[in-house]
Amino acid sequence: MSAPTLTAAVTGAGGVRALYRGNARAVLGRGLLAARSSTWVVVVSGFFEPVFFLLAMGVGLGTYIGDVTLPSGRAIAYAAYIAPALLAVSAMNGAVYDSTWNVFFKMHFGKLYQAMMATSLGPLDVALGEIGYALLRGVVYATGFLTVMQVMGLNLSWTAVLTLPAVLLIAFGFASLGMAITSYMSTFQQMDWIQFVLLPMFLFSATFFPLTVYPEPIQWLIQALPLWHAVELIRGLTTGELTGGTAGHVAYYLAMAAVGVVVTTRRLRSLFLD
Repeated sequence: MSAPTLTAAVTGAGGVRALYRGNARAVLGRGLLAARSSTWVVVVSGFFEPVFFLLAMGVGLGTYIGDVTLPSGRAIAYAAYIAPALLAVSAMNGAVYDSTWNVFFKMHFGKLYQAMMATSLGPLDVALGEIGYALLRGVVYATGFLTVMQVMGLNLSWTAVLTLPAVLLIAFGFASLGMAITSYMSTFQQMDWIQFVLLPMFLFSATFFPLTVYPEPIQWLIQALPLWHAVELIRGLTTGELTGGTAGHVAYYLAMAAVGVVVTTRRLRSLFLD
């Protein structure tokens, strides 16, 4: 069967079958093979960035800063304060890289999605496969960094074991939303906006100092950003400071992931099947 004929058949199948063909693992498998053969150095190098930040800021600068007081009034070492934030950033960076630049190249230069849609793959297969690969990368980064935190004695509560499922959720949220946004990008200049957004989030989402240092209107703006919710969720788990807001952070990412998957699926169908 020719590619146009098969594409038409998939488009006309209707319902869920037109979107999902049960082959998302094929897309994920291709990503893993590509990483093993050509991009593994880039993947591995991404692990070291938060470790360097932790050593320089948490251990080095932390010697001069001393302890940081949490909202509960409990004082912890500065390294223990910024380490969970860097863990959240690590999960974000791992997920965003693969769901933005990697997807952009496949969409506009490799023309891989056009080829995928001409096979037994639906737009939801592609979306879930690509998001799954980005999620794996974010989890690999986070697992390595969490191990570093454990060795350095920066996990202050048994609830730190829950950070891995939390990281899965964070990576899924960033990956799905990142791929959705990338589907609207058509030039490298537009892609630069992603880094323009990520850098301020990294610096100001209570990563290196408490949110209370900002004026109240700025605090509201920061609290609307996804990284702040990730930082607060992970910090609460590693320090044992769980509050009613923890459920709110989880709900934020569940909604973020759902929106990202829906928008990505619709965009892929619109671009390559309609």
